[in-house]
Amino acid sequence: MELPLPIDEEILERVKATDVPWNRYGLDPFGFDQRVLAQGLTLSAWFYRHYFNVTVYDIDKVPVSGRIMLVGNHTGGLPVDGMMVGTSLILEREPPRLAHAMVERFLQDVPFITPFFRRSGQLMGLPEHAVRLLEAERALMVFPEGARGTGKLYRQKYELVRFGTGFMRLAMETGTPIVPFGFLGGVEALPVMHHSKLMARLIGAPYFPVTPYIVPLPRPFPCHIQYGDLMRFEGDGTEPDEVIVRNVEAVKDSIRGLIDEGLRKRRGGA
Repeated sequence: MELPLPIDEEILERVKATDVPWNRYGLDPFGFDQRVLAQGLTLSAWFYRHYFNVTVYDIDKVPVSGRIMLVGNHTGGLPVDGMMVGTSLILEREPPRLAHAMVERFLQDVPFITPFFRRSGQLMGLPEHAVRLLEAERALMVFPEGARGTGKLYRQKYELVRFGTGFMRLAMETGTPIVPFGFLGGVEALPVMHHSKLMARLIGAPYFPVTPYIVPLPRPFPCHIQYGDLMRFEGDGTEPDEVIVRNVEAVKDSIRGLIDEGLRKRRGGA
């Protein structure tokens, strides 16, 4: 059952043009639905173009086919970054590319929203789901900071907190190259001043962002996405922790550099 959302026919055609093996009913082997996906993208495209006015740099560094892992920084209290990155690959990449996100577990039992996520290409963040998608030569979007990243306070803007290491073992195990990216603007759109533990407990979330204007909704603010060079790591994912951590730090350093590059371009109006 589709949600009562409009569908932009041009976006639907771009969804169909991805390298996903859609069947004649508009479904893929994972049960993702072209029309449900196009509904979500029609909405996110409006935000992308008119609310956040997203600017993208070097999107041609994202391969148009084959398994890849898009790895970037989390920022802004709500996962606006993931929505905008995924939308950029549909609207700006030629041919368009569908990126799958791993959804936080606390969002898996929300009425109406959970089925929508499942049919629009987003799965619960379990390793087995990620392996299946990568083995099917899909693009997987990963934020190694997790909820620690979206939960960062405004005073920490553009700092990178601790990265999990699971994404690196997964990339090495599946032979998946990594495309790093830096996302800018989310923290200004939704400046988180502190967290409400009471509200977080009430809704079962890891945190509840409190903004200067109280309501935790993002304001219109220009966002930028800076994609980086492809990174490959040798091994099978069973390497000692020190090897994995060293590789994770290499990705983290690359993302930090992309954030700095994006900030320079933003200041210079490039």
